[in-house]
Amino acid sequence: MPGPAGPGDAPEAGPAGADRAEGGGGPGAEPVVSGRGGVGEGPAGTGTDPGAGQDTAGAEPARPEAEQDEAAAEPTEAEAGQDSGGAEPGAEPGAGQGAGGAETGAEPGAGQGAGGAETGAEPGAGQGAGGAETGAEPGAGQGADGAEPPAPVSEAQAELAAQKVERERIARRKAEREGPVDAGAKLSGRAADLLAAVRAVESGAKPPATYFDDAPVTPRKAAPAPPQPRPAAAPPAPAPAVADIGAVRAVLARGGAPEALAGQTAAALGEGAAEQLTEDPWRLLAVPGVRPTQADGFAQALLGPAAGPADERRGAALLGWLLDQAAAKGHTALEAPVLEKALAQYGVPAPAETLEAAIGDGAVLVFHEPLGPPAAEDEEPPVRLLVGLEAHALAEEALADGLARLAGTFAGPADWSAVADGPAAELVRAVAAHGLVVHTGGEAARAEPAALSAAARRLGLRAVLAAHAPAPGAVTVAGLLAGTEGPGRDADGRFDLDLLIVLDAPQLDVERAAALVESVPDGARLVLSGDPGVLGSAGPGRVFADVLAARAFPQVVSRTPDPGPIGELVSGIGVGELNRVDAPGKEVVIVPVRDAGEAVHRTVQLVAESVPRAFGIPAEEVQVITPGHGGPAGTRALNAALKERLNPGPGRFLGFDPGDRVVHVPSPGRALPARVVSADAQGLHLDAGGARVVVPQDRVEAQVRHGWAVTAHQAVGSRWPAVVAVLPGDAAQALSRDWVYTAFGRAERHLSVVHGVEEALPHAVAQGLPKPRTTRLTGLLRALAAAQEEQP
Repeated sequence: MPGPAGPGDAPEAGPAGADRAEGGGGPGAEPVVSGRGGVGEGPAGTGTDPGAGQDTAGAEPARPEAEQDEAAAEPTEAEAGQDSGGAEPGAEPGAGQGAGGAETGAEPGAGQGAGGAETGAEPGAGQGAGGAETGAEPGAGQGADGAEPPAPVSEAQAELAAQKVERERIARRKAEREGPVDAGAKLSGRAADLLAAVRAVESGAKPPATYFDDAPVTPRKAAPAPPQPRPAAAPPAPAPAVADIGAVRAVLARGGAPEALAGQTAAALGEGAAEQLTEDPWRLLAVPGVRPTQADGFAQALLGPAAGPADERRGAALLGWLLDQAAAKGHTALEAPVLEKALAQYGVPAPAETLEAAIGDGAVLVFHEPLGPPAAEDEEPPVRLLVGLEAHALAEEALADGLARLAGTFAGPADWSAVADGPAAELVRAVAAHGLVVHTGGEAARAEPAALSAAARRLGLRAVLAAHAPAPGAVTVAGLLAGTEGPGRDADGRFDLDLLIVLDAPQLDVERAAALVESVPDGARLVLSGDPGVLGSAGPGRVFADVLAARAFPQVVSRTPDPGPIGELVSGIGVGELNRVDAPGKEVVIVPVRDAGEAVHRTVQLVAESVPRAFGIPAEEVQVITPGHGGPAGTRALNAALKERLNPGPGRFLGFDPGDRVVHVPSPGRALPARVVSADAQGLHLDAGGARVVVPQDRVEAQVRHGWAVTAHQAVGSRWPAVVAVLPGDAAQALSRDWVYTAFGRAERHLSVVHGVEEALPHAVAQGLPKPRTTRLTGLLRALAAAQEEQP
């Protein structure tokens, strides 16, 4: 059996020959994904916490930090050992326990603090909230206090501001909600006690003592509200004043926290941030990246012996932090027993009382969700009690109302027979007859919504096609919401259009979806289109899957198959089968590897030599996808090796050089490919598809990564001529069917699989179902549909 091929062999054999290792994969090997490959390296290194068996929601194992930080503020998450989901089942309770089971004195990845930037010290009790490098010099154009002069409003700022306006609108709707909860009048036991607590809170009285031992309380149906006018592009939120940042810096210094965190803290806490921290040091948990261990150390430094695990302020802050971490994993609510268990693991002595107090203070909302029809006509159905943050709960209710509004305000069927032809004919007919249509299909099916848009324009309708990532003929969802792309808004603040077609609908989280749907005018048509097999949204919710599950609106399933061997392979993965495919043109190639080091070597060889030589695809059009950011074969290691080979340089511009391929993350869940042009006092200058983007120096670390290698969450919504999917042995636990489906499906002409996970790959495809998310949208839509059916 020949040994591993060296780089010099690549020109002769191409990707199927030169890149083989012992165990097969040469030119004569079948270009089929199989369970065979080199022996993996072991469980460490992908960024997965080996001890973490459960996240905050108690429903899924810890994901590699790669997939976690895309779900939150993507590049800011600390290294692998941290489980952003929260407490682990085996974690020791107490204030000294870290968020993923990491102890107080443990280093969170290579010297990183909570925010992901190097601190140079372990985050013990006195270190804590850090994240930013304490000895770092302020960047050019930045003052010593961390503030920078006002900059022009960017697309990301405009989008975030638009979402803030939408949240304010949702808050106004809360005041219009119909009276007390009318459901559950016949409940008994703990459910009745909790319902009494909710009603007491609504009336302003002190709630009775209620313990959440078993299960979750009731969605209060929002009353339809008239549209609220809103500006076409909301102004960005004002930056914290220099004086406020200085005051926060002084408090952080007293508590032993890095002073460089002052700007983030002032922005997160808002007006009076220094006073808030002084009165309640655990408020530091509201700052992205800060973990309970670090907040505990900060509180101990400020309060001394008075800072203990039983402090009410600590319990309330931990509850909010746990729900925030759950939202980062896609949940919009959690069952009460799960929250109790997590609070107990962080040393809160009376978790039920902490939860009761938070409900009484209005810090969280509580709902009851029926689990099925009642056993008899005179009985109430079984329920589960759910607890959630107000923003996510109200966004889900506003989204359900908005979808029902569009379906209900539709004027009636229209005659589109003149344009109902070709593969999109069924979709055209469905949209002609309904105000809201759901469309599903693979990559090839994306042509159908485009054909629908063209047909609508031929009829004189104002049609807009929107996508998650930049796509031909489409605006981006972010640009549409921000007002930088698309048709603009009418006098009522809604989009000036007749038909909105949303591609990549699985990438919509509840807040973005609510803002989008609320902006569609009455009588207009909405089409939600996407592939249900890809990874879900980076933010909270599973909007597309919930809408499909509710079956409240017409659904059109595309019959257009994805072509070629790659399409055949990916289609099989979607139904849980890892089929052998015939790839005479080497469209699919397997490269077995024995360890992570060999995986990196083979990947560099494929990108730099084999794929360009064999297929004529330039290296800049070959995308590497791997499960995690950390570990010996994660994006960091792969990007370092690829940079050294493809664009070597000293990284004099904040770690980057002109020509570097990067990923820009202007807001959570958005990963835009770009290339570095230059850097100056303004920041890092990027070329993103021909558009010039300037990232301020103080945001580069949080928003920019090298981009030769990305994770599947960063890649979703985009495709490349060639993809190299890297599956090192230490990534076996991170694989799932939707991850494999998404990663393999990003390839158009060629897919190379650097395979070191042995039987873990077919196992993941067959049994690795998507991680469950706790949401309420399906139940809300079904309830609204049932209510409409009952109306005369």
